Amino acid sequence: MRRTRILTAVLALAAGLLAGTPPALAADSTAKVSLAADTYTWKNARIDGGGFVPGIVFNRSEKNLAYARTDIGGAYRWQESSKTWTPLLDSVGWDDWGHTGVVSLASDSVDPNKVYAAVGTYTNSWDPKNGAVMRSSNRGASWQKTDLPFKLGGNMPGRGMGERLAVDPNRNSVLYLGAPSGKGLWRSTDSGVTWSQVANFPNVGNYQQDPTDTSGYASDNQGIVWVTFDESTGTSGNATRAIYVGVADLQNSVYRSTDAGATWTRLAGQPTGYLAHKGVLDAAGGYLYLSYSYKGGPYDGGKGQVWRYATATGTWTNISPVAEADTYYGFSGLTVDRQKPGTVMATAYSSWWPDTQIFRSTDSGATWTKAWDYTSYPNRANRYTMDVSSSPWLTWGANPSPPEQTPKLGWMTESLVIDPFDSNRMMYGTGATLYGTENLTNWDSGSQFTIKPMVQGLEETAVLDLASPPSGAPLLSALGDIGGFRHTDLTKVPSMMFTSPNFTTTTSLDFAETNPNTVVRVGNLDSGPHIAFSTDNGANWFAGSDPSGVSGGGTVAAASDGSRFVWSPDGAGVQYTTGFGSSWSASSGIPAGAIVESDRVDARTFYGFKSGKFYVSTDGGATFTASAATGLPSGDSVRFKALPGVKGDVWLAGGATDGAYGLWHSTDGGASWTKLSNVDQADTIGFGKAATGASYQTLYTSAKIGGVRGIFRSTDKGASWTRINDDAHQWGWTGAAITGDPRVYGRVYVSTNGRGVIYGDTSDTSGGGGTDPTDPEDPAPTGACAVTYKITNQWSGGFQADVQLSNTGPSAWTGWSLGWAFPNAQTISQTWNAEAAQSGSTVTAKNVGWNANVAAGSSVSFGFTGSWSGTNGKPTAFKVGDQACTVA
Repeated sequence: MRRTRILTAVLALAAGLLAGTPPALAADSTAKVSLAADTYTWKNARIDGGGFVPGIVFNRSEKNLAYARTDIGGAYRWQESSKTWTPLLDSVGWDDWGHTGVVSLASDSVDPNKVYAAVGTYTNSWDPKNGAVMRSSNRGASWQKTDLPFKLGGNMPGRGMGERLAVDPNRNSVLYLGAPSGKGLWRSTDSGVTWSQVANFPNVGNYQQDPTDTSGYASDNQGIVWVTFDESTGTSGNATRAIYVGVADLQNSVYRSTDAGATWTRLAGQPTGYLAHKGVLDAAGGYLYLSYSYKGGPYDGGKGQVWRYATATGTWTNISPVAEADTYYGFSGLTVDRQKPGTVMATAYSSWWPDTQIFRSTDSGATWTKAWDYTSYPNRANRYTMDVSSSPWLTWGANPSPPEQTPKLGWMTESLVIDPFDSNRMMYGTGATLYGTENLTNWDSGSQFTIKPMVQGLEETAVLDLASPPSGAPLLSALGDIGGFRHTDLTKVPSMMFTSPNFTTTTSLDFAETNPNTVVRVGNLDSGPHIAFSTDNGANWFAGSDPSGVSGGGTVAAASDGSRFVWSPDGAGVQYTTGFGSSWSASSGIPAGAIVESDRVDARTFYGFKSGKFYVSTDGGATFTASAATGLPSGDSVRFKALPGVKGDVWLAGGATDGAYGLWHSTDGGASWTKLSNVDQADTIGFGKAATGASYQTLYTSAKIGGVRGIFRSTDKGASWTRINDDAHQWGWTGAAITGDPRVYGRVYVSTNGRGVIYGDTSDTSGGGGTDPTDPEDPAPTGACAVTYKITNQWSGGFQADVQLSNTGPSAWTGWSLGWAFPNAQTISQTWNAEAAQSGSTVTAKNVGWNANVAAGSSVSFGFTGSWSGTNGKPTAFKVGDQACTVA
């Protein structure tokens, strides 16, 4: 839904990245750095969707090739064989976190292997970096990037308009990009490598959602919002002559060039008083269709119209499905049926109540029908049925009164596309998911068509907190916009989010360590309580009561036995209660806004942190005393946790680059702290099951260690660290929360800001054992091996493959080299998780530094993209050294 995500999760994120801090404590010089990495498999804990999908793009020349963009959660490619989406921007790293926001996508119809993404999350100070255009020649499997001299706003107002990025359908080396913030129209003539401003474009836009907003968020000029080519005005290899551009200007919203961008003019006779959200060109019918709204969206709507412009005659026709006086929602989603010229559809994108509306015309807009109509108010008849059995939480557990229904047809419906090769398939995005149908033409015959979520693999929740209890469900999550979930099976979508009450955003949750059936969560709600309790491990909930003044969730902690709770809500000071929050008392000695946690052994001990000070309560939260320790981070970008099973054992991560930043450990309940010298920066800390033979639980952190940003694990109390992710799996910003699984060694749950809950499982069944791959005395790999070679994606002239190499012998490997020969002269273009060399048809893939160790019975995986011609046969023989491997 994204209303809360913008101003809560993001402001917290920005504060975490930018806050200043004082000098660090003296470091522990005894710790060692070890970056030898384990091999991990990464997946999403399935939620399916969970956020706004502002753009869907189908390739116009290749069937079943489609992409979707999200506002902060990256881009995805459709996999027709599995009906799922594949994430494409997981390689975006910590420093470039803003590049997970995608403001526009363009798929090249001349060369379908090429795809482009305009990335950047905010145009104001929240995102410290400029935007970029990313380009791929293998459908998003890998990317190259050109940084821009201005910012882009994938999560800014107006992000549902578009597409702002477009490839010339006749001369595909030419691209255009519409910029926000008064930066104008930009052009590339070398397939996105370099960009320059179109100096003579006459209008940079002037529309601001709220000119008085001093944050720069709602006051940004929304700029150039779409580019559309009339492919009929060009020939193959020659630039398209007619180009239409949409501008965020209520009086001057559409411009055209008829000389391939040399000159531009305002289209005469166009409607005024509106913004053109979309401009869709139907070259076969000779029309440019335009959907208008008085507002920029995606939340606000207002009056709206739909118009048709005849490209040959310049005639404008108002083809609005309803009278302007009856609109309160604006029009945005807009599509034509490429198989049936004259068929056009549009959405009422901001009709929050009672439901969104979709309109369809089969006569170029002369007449329209609606997805639903009133029979006798408040009753309605739908032309569709909805099947959300694959994502049952989309009902929100609601039981609304007519004319509302559950599940809703949608809201924030700014993206709507009919498959250009299949009149029966349509997809559209909402504020919570991506819906679609595969029998759309039933609409025209009078029978019902079926709408289902088409969203599996597309995970875009913002994760604020995570918990993995020692019994019950393995994962509890606190999420922006849709509250959170209890996962009893990570591979299945939960039946419902947390309800009773439904928080718009859950900001914090905790469970009683020795009584995990007792769970507490706090969050944001427009009206109603901000705290809820469960006595059955989060399966069912009941609301608590709020102390006076509470305005938001804040943080919460449960006593180790569940007998009491300490809450630090927004709008009020720290509070404590016995029982389940029927009444609250103010804690003393601790400032408002402090982060609170509990000791995991002593039920009367709680901890707090605020502005460089650590606080301790030994009387159940009634009174807190500031620790005498100094040198902790001065800002509030800090996460800390107490270790289960050991009283007073606390770890604290956080800070900022201009002050104290790292990982601290206390064994005396926060009275004193030791800063780990082998951790450059750390932002989260979590615990999981101890490694085999280890006496201390496994540590996990999102951190910078040895100069490398990543997700790290330690099995020896922080003396050494293993990076467990790789450059292909970074997920932007991962600084909100992390936890290991107390029941499964090596399993870790990672929070992301828009890619959902990521969990990883290790291939190291030895529990962290192995030898140092840098030791020259380590022997070369010996013993049996097995290989699985899988082509995961294939297109004309290119393919992607994954290789799993298993050590089936009795001894661990401390380095490996796998060789094979391609049977059909294939060539490798790019690899990840391995270094590859090729001579003729012979390939040698070697470990990189961090995945050299492969324990007996364990596996290592790597992947690559390559080219092929004629036939793409699989290799039939593989060797590790001189040892032939079994081929699966």
